[in-house]
Amino acid sequence: MSIAKGLLKLKVYNNKNIVMTEKRPTRISYLQQKGFNVTDSDNLKAIQGSDMVIVSVKPQQVYEVLDEIKSGINPGKQIVVSTVTGINLSDLEKHVGKVPLVRIMPNTAIEILESMTCMSFLNTDKMQEETVLAFFGQLGKALIIQEELMGAVTVLGACGVAFALRFLRATTQGGIEIGFGAELSQLIAAQTVKGAAQLILENNSHPEREIDKVTTPQGITISGLNEMEHQGFSSALIKGLLTSYNKLEKMLPNGN
Repeated sequence: MSIAKGLLKLKVYNNKNIVMTEKRPTRISYLQQKGFNVTDSDNLKAIQGSDMVIVSVKPQQVYEVLDEIKSGINPGKQIVVSTVTGINLSDLEKHVGKVPLVRIMPNTAIEILESMTCMSFLNTDKMQEETVLAFFGQLGKALIIQEELMGAVTVLGACGVAFALRFLRATTQGGIEIGFGAELSQLIAAQTVKGAAQLILENNSHPEREIDKVTTPQGITISGLNEMEHQGFSSALIKGLLTSYNKLEKMLPNGN
């Protein structure tokens, strides 16, 4: 649903351009109330006439869905895109045949056009790859990576949203403790984090370079940073990323 929300937010696409399928009646009703064009679980019918087929289901459901739609896929006109964690392109090809395939890993910020979407391709030509890259580039930033890095980007880019939000939550709580109300503390913290990220993205600089701009000898910023490091701040973040990655590797049969 996050991808559909983002596409509608662009105001380039509308409900006639996007068809969603769902099995659960309550979920269908909910999505329809939100203004989405939703049909029942007839996936084969849903892909007719589409330029791009996005398969976004749980890993244990993906092969059932692919087997259902493969007879309706037109390799000359359609591109099949998968957001499914742990299902590699060769596995997808075994179920749908030699059709243009794209594996992507976006994050939930795609609904506000701020996703970091990484992708890999199989059976695609240059024009198709550029089309998909531009399509998801409308919904944030998009780049092509080697498929073996998909597990890593799942942790860094997708799980990373939760890690960043936990940092934001902790910063908000600290702001409350030093005197702000909860709403004002969250607003200041959120805008500060957004601004810090934009400095890196727009200046293409290293975080330490931007940190140096706000630290002065014997100043309050460096004192706070050093105390955070003494308490294991950077180490805890890195260990968290590695823990998630190692668990993902154990959960997935092909490790990516």
